[in-house]
Amino acid sequence: MLKFSYCNATDLNQALVQCRFAGSFGPLSSRRRSPRAVVSCSRSNLTPIQAVLSCQQQVGSDPVESELGSLADRLRLGGLTEDGLSYKEKFIIRCYEVGINKTATIETIANLLQEVGGNHAQSVGFSRDGFATSPTMRKLHLIWVTARMHIEVYKYPAWSDVIEIETWCQNEGRIGTRRDWILKDVATGEVIGRATSKWVMMNEDTRRLQKVSDDVKEEYLVFCPREPRLAFPEENNKSLKKISKLEDPVQYSRQGLMPRRADLDMNQHVNNVTYIGWVLESMPEEIIDTHELQTITLDYRRECQRDDVVDSLTGPELAEGSEIHGTNGSATAITREDDLDCHQFLHLLRLSSDGQEINRGRTEWRKKPT
Repeated sequence: MLKFSYCNATDLNQALVQCRFAGSFGPLSSRRRSPRAVVSCSRSNLTPIQAVLSCQQQVGSDPVESELGSLADRLRLGGLTEDGLSYKEKFIIRCYEVGINKTATIETIANLLQEVGGNHAQSVGFSRDGFATSPTMRKLHLIWVTARMHIEVYKYPAWSDVIEIETWCQNEGRIGTRRDWILKDVATGEVIGRATSKWVMMNEDTRRLQKVSDDVKEEYLVFCPREPRLAFPEENNKSLKKISKLEDPVQYSRQGLMPRRADLDMNQHVNNVTYIGWVLESMPEEIIDTHELQTITLDYRRECQRDDVVDSLTGPELAEGSEIHGTNGSATAITREDDLDCHQFLHLLRLSSDGQEINRGRTEWRKKPT
């Protein structure tokens, strides 16, 4: 994988120029706009996406906010693709993002997916408050919330490796949208991971789901691929698999988990990535020591508040053609010979107080590389 070990000032400036947003992308342009500037939406040399973004410029905007925004955009190693329908960004894996396997953790991967999704929303002129909301959504107090997340990692990057993540979004039914990602090793161009997610619209005040109106669709569909583009185009791929509910008694559990202040997001609720850590808390040590996470799917059932106490439950999932053998209430999955190095588990996060479901999960583990 590509590693950044040395870079002089000239190389850095060239890299920044190459990674800035192509063209003049409205409110994210690196130039400070004059209060007397006239916004024109009729330039024939603009792509459709550039024209929309140009029309979104606000004459006389706060110069401090504009300057801060342009500085972040210039330093960020990412931007919209040429057609404006997806977003790519490069990341260097930091030492504090690496775990016991000396590679990036699954939480690191999930955080980067969340980061690049938010940066994509900002790059097309949506809100910078962390909710990626359009003007109509802010007016109606609507926000996006995660309904499902599916991540597959084929090769984990190590400290100082450089990866590139591409993301795009599309319409998904009447009350939702989907966002997909592809992760690549910058040095080799190899696809090292893929992910997809489903998001639903919720009223921030009532906490009830709400149908995506035509006005909102008009605001974000212009930035989406015209034809369906899926990170997992394969028929019957694992991202579509339904997660069965894990029933008592379970083989592994970790009880009494409580959110830390650092686990809360800008909405004062537990961050999506925290659930991944909670799910893994009840994984058996013998699997953690000898295997690495290959696939994780999470269905988000309800919000978790700051004062909630959570139980994490885990049990083996039978693969097709497997059997369960057990003694003294302990169950062990006996799989086919070609599945001995791969283990599958079901997970459940629930409130300790009343047993309400917070999250259902499913994971697959492969033998660690030697």
